[in-house]
Amino acid sequence: MSQMLIVVLLSWASHLSGYPMPAEPPEIQFKSHEWFVEHACPKMDDCNVLAWYNDEGIVYIDESLDIDSGYTTSVLVHEFVHAMQDPDMEPCEREREAYAVQNAYVETVLTTHRRFAPKCMSGVSE
Repeated sequence: MSQMLIVVLLSWASHLSGYPMPAEPPEIQFKSHEWFVEHACPKMDDCNVLAWYNDEGIVYIDESLDIDSGYTTSVLVHEFVHAMQDPDMEPCEREREAYAVQNAYVETVLTTHRRFAPKCMSGVSE
């Protein structure tokens, strides 16, 4: 993945969220879906996670995603919002905000209009 693409997508995340650009972009690591099952959702029967920010400066991306697709760039914008958020923010609020920015990116930049929504329900903490 090119450093230029990372900076452009990070700029979109910053612009659409209102958060300042970080001094350094998060590290990007590609992982197998099995890795996500083990690390991102070990207690879930069905793991739909394709990307994850670990609050320590690393964005993990499922290696099956096509980095040139609009969907994948929108997922990266979503994860970059998490990289800029306060890690103490309530988990569902973090997701709502990241999905809102992802949707704004899709509506602003991409021609295909598809809306994404968090899976969390009110009263359920992650």
